[in-house]
Amino acid sequence: MNQISIRRALVAAALLGSVAVAPLAMAQDYDANATIRIGSLYEPQNLDNTAGAGQGINEAFNGNVYEALFQLTDAGAVEPKLVDSYSASEDGLTYTFKLKPGVTFHSGDPLTAADVKYSIERVTAEASKSSRKKSLSTITGIETPDDQTVVITLSARSISLPYNLSYVWIVNDKATDITAAEDGTGPYTLGEWRRGSALALARNDKYWGTAPTNGEVIYTYFTDATALNNALLTNAVDVITSVQSPDSLAQFSGNPAYTVTEGASTTKELLAWNDRVAPFDNVKVRKALAKATDKAKLLNSIWGDYGTLIGSFVPPTDPWYVDLTGVDAYDVEAAKALLAEAGYPDGFEFTLDTPDYDPHPIVAQFLQAEYAKVGVTVNINIITANEWYEKIYKAHDFQATLQEHVNHRDIVFYGNPDFYWGYNNPEVVKLIADSEAAATIDEQTAKLTEANKLIAEDAASNWLYLYPQIVVSAANVTGYPVNGLNSQFFAYGIQKAK
Repeated sequence: MNQISIRRALVAAALLGSVAVAPLAMAQDYDANATIRIGSLYEPQNLDNTAGAGQGINEAFNGNVYEALFQLTDAGAVEPKLVDSYSASEDGLTYTFKLKPGVTFHSGDPLTAADVKYSIERVTAEASKSSRKKSLSTITGIETPDDQTVVITLSARSISLPYNLSYVWIVNDKATDITAAEDGTGPYTLGEWRRGSALALARNDKYWGTAPTNGEVIYTYFTDATALNNALLTNAVDVITSVQSPDSLAQFSGNPAYTVTEGASTTKELLAWNDRVAPFDNVKVRKALAKATDKAKLLNSIWGDYGTLIGSFVPPTDPWYVDLTGVDAYDVEAAKALLAEAGYPDGFEFTLDTPDYDPHPIVAQFLQAEYAKVGVTVNINIITANEWYEKIYKAHDFQATLQEHVNHRDIVFYGNPDFYWGYNNPEVVKLIADSEAAATIDEQTAKLTEANKLIAEDAASNWLYLYPQIVVSAANVTGYPVNGLNSQFFAYGIQKAK
């Protein structure tokens, strides 16, 4: 079975509710007060997901410290969380949500409709840095007729509203700055955060829902994959959320002291052009460099037999996935011809802003060597995650950059011309907008499938590969999520054997 087929099989398993998960220990066999030590490369920049906190905040806080009206499960389903029931009007423009009773924040305040209104408005506010802000732009009003009822009115149908609301943390409306503090409703409270080192979560013994199967969780952060793997080998951590190097797996595979599990990833490694600036405003240049990239060789050099080649931003877990790996397939001579047609017969020079953590520097060097074959000179500029956010994401001050995008169903970013990569195809913008106003899931899927194909034909970015999602743990630790959608890592079901 080839890699694409394997990935499709994983998706089918998810849809059937049979996605692989780390098996749970028998109830009498685990320590209910255990400390679960999680190793990760992704420390949050701050603790507020509307303030440019990065993917690390999703990993540590989504579902653990903060909850939403709906939750995206590890299997990819959207389920009610803080919602007890909800309904939509016949025209799809009014949603009424009834909140689950008896829910309290960590501060002791009860959850009310006012908190929900406040939380949604945090995400949609002008100052918000949430990448999902545009997804909620059809909201025109939020009413709170009583403490348990929220009524949302829309300017147009939004078939994905429950899904989009799964990204909105419900925060106490009395909270102010949560970049270094929190007041959520989740099964854990924030313990000590030692910046640059570790973040601790303590079990919330007053949690409204099912209690966690452990006493506390400590996320320990590492700057490189080797140190992360060594931490597991030396019993400094119990589980690694996402292995970053296939070479390390030989240390764990077949060893009864460890469990290795591969799930379904949504993390895409891409070379993002700034489509606003020359020469990347020229579709022939973008297509030429896509053709000049031996993605199979790159993937193998980084991940060996793991990972999946992709021809667009859409992974097989999204309903609008189609195999587009044949678009702009590797062909050096065709790449040279396209560059000549675009007016660059002798190539050109550009700067590639590259995050300083694995695997980006290695990927940058690979691309530098590939593009030299077609006369294009790549100058690599290594930057930190904070610099990337300020320079690339906010200021759009770049020619090209590397980045991994972890989000589930994030094709919508290509429908936003103001997004950092500046792609602007009016037909795609309309298809994505119309898909959200669709009356049925089938109609939405058809429009986004068409948009997906157009984005690929435009070579809007250079989608290099889909990461594998490999979780490795000590054999006595079970119950953790294995798919890591949106980089979330629910800790409340993790058990450590006595």
